[in-house]
Amino acid sequence: MKPYFLSLVIVLLGISAHAQVKFINSGRIEFEKRSNQFSYYDQEDDGSPWVAEMKKAFPKMVTETYVMDFNEEKTVYKMLKEDPSGKYVWGRKPSDNDITVKDIRNNQISLQRDIFEQTYLVKDSLMNYKWRITNETRTIAGFECRKAVTIICDSVYIVAFYSDEITVSSGPESFGGLPGMILGLAVPRLQMTWFATKVELKEPTVTALTPKQKGKTVTWTAYQKDLNKAMSDWGKYGAKVLWNSLL
Repeated sequence: MKPYFLSLVIVLLGISAHAQVKFINSGRIEFEKRSNQFSYYDQEDDGSPWVAEMKKAFPKMVTETYVMDFNEEKTVYKMLKEDPSGKYVWGRKPSDNDITVKDIRNNQISLQRDIFEQTYLVKDSLMNYKWRITNETRTIAGFECRKAVTIICDSVYIVAFYSDEITVSSGPESFGGLPGMILGLAVPRLQMTWFATKVELKEPTVTALTPKQKGKTVTWTAYQKDLNKAMSDWGKYGAKVLWNSLL
């Protein structure tokens, strides 16, 4: 009986371990976004009296909370809370109107962005990021995540950590295209990070997945062309604003 009993225990333990592997396809994720407001200014700007005063008056780091409601077909990403201090350098304050809707099934994005005085509504295909998946892992919000990297705007390095336990291919801002949900994201040149702090296992409501959006409807190409034209004389600062607007 002993060999039989031992075999039974091993089988039951195997079933139990397998049952603990959860595959999630709907819920809500909270992300903490941290960014360095001073990263838009280069060292040579430190000699400017305005920049020196600005750095005294405003906090270097700001933190916002974003949420993503998601199911197998759609994800909706938007800001929940701005930085508690409310002290943002000119042009850095996030907009409550910025909403990113990804139609996963139909490979479409509807991205509303306030860029200074203009509200854009980008309607186009999801961005096709060329990810390189590595063997590095880290735990985020209780999920084991694998590291992947890509480049945007020819030279801006992006680091992502995704979990295949959440089977929906999406992430913060416009990012996605990995075999799971991005729970961690970093843009080193802009000194910005997004990390999930909480994952709630609940089915999102129809209202949460169908937000109202508005703005000047453009494609990705037209959107970037408009921004390039508007910021052509802004130098290095304008380049960083452009990168941020294309995330």
